[in-house]
Amino acid sequence: MALDTWLIYLVAVIGLSLAPGPNGLLALTHGVMYGHRKTLFTISGGVLGFVVLIALAMFGIGALLLASTDLLLVFKWIGGIYLIWLGIRIWRSPAIALQPVGKAVAVSQFGLFRQGALAAITNPKVLLFFGAFLPQFIDPEKSLLSQFMVMAATFAVVEFVVEYLIARVATKLRPWLARSGKRFNQCCGGMFALIGASLPLYNN
Repeated sequence: MALDTWLIYLVAVIGLSLAPGPNGLLALTHGVMYGHRKTLFTISGGVLGFVVLIALAMFGIGALLLASTDLLLVFKWIGGIYLIWLGIRIWRSPAIALQPVGKAVAVSQFGLFRQGALAAITNPKVLLFFGAFLPQFIDPEKSLLSQFMVMAATFAVVEFVVEYLIARVATKLRPWLARSGKRFNQCCGGMFALIGASLPLYNN
């Protein structure tokens, strides 16, 4: 993967990790309930789930490349349109409503890990997103495996750091999201729409 493409991918992944989603909300909630150290197990499970979904998306992209590189171009345009639509949805969505968290129930480390993994893997929208998102950065002339390793590792590190920071400052984030969550959603939605509009043109 070329450095300039990777840098654009890095910025896009940061935006994705910051956007409201089940795993970020889970990290926020568990950070309040169990503390940031225990929430590391929740985060680790979620990151593993995301890597599995990236692998599945890349497997589908590999099948497209075996059929025709022209299909990848078509898929990039379809993916770009989907990202624009997703950006509009996030822009228009209301702020996340966080209910007060009661007394935490004792839970094992594996239980936290399992919750994080299931939150990622059982969300079909995530697989759909990766199917639209990853082709924007694929170079069909280079090894798909090496590109998968770079993309998966970059996403895993960014997602882990962002979710850990969310868990670390969870008690401070709750009132901020209640107060400024709508503007935050608009920023994330605008980023996705911009990515969706620009990347298919950039990669042609």
